[in-house]
Amino acid sequence: MFQPRQHRPPQVTEPDTTDLAKQTQNPVGDIVSVPFQFNFNGGGAYKDQTFFNLNFQPVIPIHLNPKWTFIARTIVPVVSIPTTNGVSYSGVGDIQEQTFLTPARPGKLIWGVGPAFSFPTATASPAKTGTWAAGPSVVLLATPGPFVLGSLFVQFSPMTDANGSPRVNNFLWQYFVNFNFGKGWALSTAPSITANWDADRSQRWTVPVGGGISRTLVFERQPMTLGFQYYYNPIRPDNSNSTTLRFNIALIYPQKRGK
Repeated sequence: MFQPRQHRPPQVTEPDTTDLAKQTQNPVGDIVSVPFQFNFNGGGAYKDQTFFNLNFQPVIPIHLNPKWTFIARTIVPVVSIPTTNGVSYSGVGDIQEQTFLTPARPGKLIWGVGPAFSFPTATASPAKTGTWAAGPSVVLLATPGPFVLGSLFVQFSPMTDANGSPRVNNFLWQYFVNFNFGKGWALSTAPSITANWDADRSQRWTVPVGGGISRTLVFERQPMTLGFQYYYNPIRPDNSNSTTLRFNIALIYPQKRGK
């Protein structure tokens, strides 16, 4: 007796979460990511108060041609800053744009270079600088075995007079060490070492130490990374926080390239 052929639904192949994790740890990786970074800053000058900072940081690769990729990384800070009189100021901080030109087919040493910009968009009074700023951004990294190791350098130099507001003349060095130990899990440290060149030498540097753990997974077919980190600032300005508790969630959209 003839029986009609049964059609099976196509199988959906789940992505390799460890490979996805390594791609998201690469600032110039060929992957679209939409990270939300929640920072709870306390101690130091803030004592028992909390300076809250949410960074919305979409990263978008643009394929210029078969040899080169342009990476656009936008940082939109949303802040709530307490003051000594008990009043908190909430709003948006200065928006930054970091861009990188990187080889589409990188070698063992992965690199990217391009201009970075800071725009005076702050609406919260303590965060206002009134300064347009620009400078170079450079990233270098390697991915030996389960590791993703590298450094990111950005310099913002003022382009306009701040009219009495604090100027943006800042340097950022972020080194990152990630150890991926399977099933999307990773141990990592990525402290942001900063310098304000316009401050006195004793108040110039912020140097955090710490780290945390993250997990890249697929939930309802949506790849994402969840993470937790803790940092302490042994070197810092007197008017800043001494600790940072950080939670991350990043939505991941792997690129589909044509053959």
